[in-house]
Amino acid sequence: MKHRTLRFAHGFRVVLSNQHAQVAEMIIKAGDSEGDPTNRHHGADQWLYVVAGSGVAFVNGKRTRLKRGTLVLIERGDRHEIKNTGRRPLRTLNYYNPPAYTHSGDPLPAARRR
Repeated sequence: MKHRTLRFAHGFRVVLSNQHAQVAEMIIKAGDSEGDPTNRHHGADQWLYVVAGSGVAFVNGKRTRLKRGTLVLIERGDRHEIKNTGRRPLRTLNYYNPPAYTHSGDPLPAARRR
């Protein structure tokens, strides 16, 4: 069994992974954003869960408000950007299937579908 303690210290950190899936924690400072209107994960679906804070997700041009408890599915190939519109850090837990990043946070090449 693998396990980790979540820290939500700063930035993006891969927490756990295996060959099939991956979990990362992400913190976006007030007024900042992650991604842009052309950002895509070509090889993985991303499930983004808001642990704390507030913001907006733009997925394929559609806007979704983010607040504690919100869960968003960003499917492989979806264009997406996450913005912190609040005054406090936006803390998210992100699940990728299959893994999308190396342990150091660099993007992985798209995995082949099985």
